[in-house]
Amino acid sequence: MLQIGDLDRKRVLVTGASSGIGAAVVQAFAQQGAQVALHFRSHAPAANALAERIRGGGGTVVLVQGDLSESGVAARVVEEAARALGGLDILVNNAGAIVGRRPILEADDEFLDAVFDLNARAVLGACRAAIPHLEQSAGVIINVGSIAGLDGGGSGAGIYASSKAFVHNLTRHLARDLAAKKIRVNAVSPGVIETPFHATTPPERMEAMRKSVPLGRAGVPNDCVGAFLFLASGELSGYITGQIIHVNGGQVMP
Repeated sequence: MLQIGDLDRKRVLVTGASSGIGAAVVQAFAQQGAQVALHFRSHAPAANALAERIRGGGGTVVLVQGDLSESGVAARVVEEAARALGGLDILVNNAGAIVGRRPILEADDEFLDAVFDLNARAVLGACRAAIPHLEQSAGVIINVGSIAGLDGGGSGAGIYASSKAFVHNLTRHLARDLAAKKIRVNAVSPGVIETPFHATTPPERMEAMRKSVPLGRAGVPNDCVGAFLFLASGELSGYITGQIIHVNGGQVMP
């Protein structure tokens, strides 16, 4: 992997990092020499195995556990990570889930809260907690959106899509709001990526999505890594803020 000089020794928190895109991003930052806080909710064996692989390769990683859908946990995770790393330079808000597929008319308040607590409120909570740390080092926030935040989502995913549209707009707002603090805020918006996220996606729906991708395949987590490293590096993207990088094989071209 190409080495990006200014990521060495950076202190990075990646939420939702025990599998999928988050795991690939954690490994990539560690390979760049960054000190990484790996957040997970409940998959301790996977998180520990990933941490051991990183340490085995000479990397620095700490583990932080918490259910980000619970009030106040996102802030606590950020503070634990910053304390363990001695500060924070980069926050990657990757944790999220579709929670379930329900038509809008069947999406009651409890379901709405469950989706937004994890995909929207937790992102805002983590950003708020991270800002005092990031302004010490002209830091970076990278949120994770979704192609669903652009196209409205597939069948039963309207609430999830709306929560990701919130993330897209929050990214733009924070970019303007935090520019004076020299904090850059951008987002990566994945398309159809083969991760545990799609474990409940009906096979016929997955096949239809694959066929709609001009590059002819679904993505894999490593397809997303370059966008995160690019946005994290001041050398490569120091004049970029408020942007959403779409990693979707051309499925949607905004």
